[in-house]
Amino acid sequence: MEHTRLSTKDISKLPDSPGVYRYYNSENDLIYVGKAKSLKKRVANYFSKSAGVNRKTLRMVSEIESIEVTLVNSEFDALLLENNLIKENQPKYNILLKDDKTFPYICVSKERFPRIYSTRKYIPSLGTYFGPYTSVKAMNNVLSLINTLFTLRTCRYDLSAENIAKGKFKVCLEYHIGNCLGPCEGLQSEEDYLLDVDQAVNILKGNLNIPKNYFKSNMQEAAASLQFELAQKYKEKLELVDRFQARSIVVSPKIADVDVFSIVSDEKYAFVNYLRIKNGTINLSKTTEIKKKLNESDEDILGLIMIDLRDQYQSASKEVLVNKDLDFVTDELTTHVPQRGDKRKLVELSLKNGMFAKKEKYQSLENVKDKGNRVLKQLQADLQLKELPVHIECFDNSNIQGTNPVASMVCFKMGRPSKKDYRHYKIKTVVGPDDFASMTEVVGRRYKRLLEEEQPLPKLVVIDGGKGQLNAACDALRELDLYGEIPIIGIAKRLEEIYYPEDQFALHIDKKSESLRLIQKLRDEAHRFAINFHRDLRSKNSFQFGLENVKGVGRVTVDKLLKEFRSMKNIEAADPERIIELVGKTRARLIANYFIQEKEVK
Repeated sequence: MEHTRLSTKDISKLPDSPGVYRYYNSENDLIYVGKAKSLKKRVANYFSKSAGVNRKTLRMVSEIESIEVTLVNSEFDALLLENNLIKENQPKYNILLKDDKTFPYICVSKERFPRIYSTRKYIPSLGTYFGPYTSVKAMNNVLSLINTLFTLRTCRYDLSAENIAKGKFKVCLEYHIGNCLGPCEGLQSEEDYLLDVDQAVNILKGNLNIPKNYFKSNMQEAAASLQFELAQKYKEKLELVDRFQARSIVVSPKIADVDVFSIVSDEKYAFVNYLRIKNGTINLSKTTEIKKKLNESDEDILGLIMIDLRDQYQSASKEVLVNKDLDFVTDELTTHVPQRGDKRKLVELSLKNGMFAKKEKYQSLENVKDKGNRVLKQLQADLQLKELPVHIECFDNSNIQGTNPVASMVCFKMGRPSKKDYRHYKIKTVVGPDDFASMTEVVGRRYKRLLEEEQPLPKLVVIDGGKGQLNAACDALRELDLYGEIPIIGIAKRLEEIYYPEDQFALHIDKKSESLRLIQKLRDEAHRFAINFHRDLRSKNSFQFGLENVKGVGRVTVDKLLKEFRSMKNIEAADPERIIELVGKTRARLIANYFIQEKEVK
């Protein structure tokens, strides 16, 4: 494969052949990966006038500084490379592809007398893995069947020929209850043990007909030789496999191994369903939800997710049924859209699963929205507000003995935090620990600015504190002629009492009420935000003042360093030679010793 890097001005030099293109921004960060039948036509489309139709695409194009392309032999090869590059780099404008490494696998270990066990760690060098299983229950059912049908060991002994010959191991309880034939003491040959492992692997692969024929032939041989008890055991195992197979959805004996993919999408989300068919039986169904980042087509998303899911679930099927024409025909894979018969019914079943996932998604979003509206309506009723409090702001102060006094304002919209609207305040006009004056200052500063910028005012203001803090906030609103225009309440911490301005008695809302929990959440969030800001400020200031007090350094030196490095953290990490250039060897040594001592104290 050939790699070429170009600027955005050199698009006309791109070849008219299949490949993968990568977009980089001015900081040389990879922001998008795509594939194309014709690199020249596809990349040029992004920079044409029509690209401005989609706002997200237009924003991405504005960030592109350079383009790297890789030429491949076919569009299918481009799809494989695109999938790998997205997984490896996770560009911000591509849909997110993740390996389901947290899902469990079943591993057949690569050792003498292999073990079969479940694990969440995928380490190919340790064995052959089957999965991942989206349902732990389904995985345990398969393991339970294998452990019932076959006498496989569960111990972790190193059963090398030398260790067994030396008699290093003794049989355990599993041997005495008939679940193991004792290979650790040489009571079972490796050849006999591997016969069971081979049949277990066929079950894991979904090839249930092979173990069924194995048990059936052994049953008939045992009956022919008049070993009726042994024949009964094989019959029971055959019935177990039959019952296990009956739990799966049997599609058609005419359909052997095939993968089925379908996509359902809208402007925001896409849902891709995957059905894996083995020997005419559906043994896996998974629906993947994709949040669109650009205006990706259904075909592009389906092709990418198809490759990803087949890789995750180690599918080797050469035939793939889809509901969108992907036009992939290679030696390894053929995709087509069936028009009739059992295969068409499979695609429709897959589509039904995708539609169900989409319905569930939007129902859950509606439930969240409904819950928010319900809580706000309850709050409106409890506080007797004229309007629904869709925009709430809450204030809190923080200081320790008057040092570094700060305040915070947190904002909730539709009952949920709107963190982009959070604000920190350093107290400017108040000297000493005066919470009331501090509250007056920050509330006044907040709403004076909103008025100047002609921004919408909140539908409710919450003050963390009792009557004193509430009255201080009301003073600020009076100065701005906003008193009575904005509903305002205070919440006292001790009894969770709600105070209104000029009201002698507190309001007690039911402790289990959702509306009280929302007010408490606001209050706690404002407190957390203020405390964190105060802690950071106090730590920064104490660190800076500590360095100023080092004999031989002083404030002038610290100011000089801060002007150059911007922060104490940058001074600590700076090149010693650069510090020597600025302040000389003696002071540089004193500064270095100070940072070393601070680390030891911490």
